Amino acid sequence: MGTYKYSAELRADAVALARSSGRPVSRIAAELGVNHETLRHWIKTAENAERPEALAESTKDA
Repeated sequence: MGTYKYSAELRADAVALARSSGRPVSRIAAELGVNHETLRHWIKTAENAERPEALAESTKDA
């Protein structure tokens, strides 16, 4: 099992902030000290976790 530089709590809080603030992801990432692409990945992962049927369809298409 891999180790993570950022805690699950920080990742969840960053995603919630990005969703609720209306500010650009790049600005939020800079304020938190994370790469903007990392934050985008966390957001996409959270969205996929909330919609398991979308994930099942994408694996079926592949």
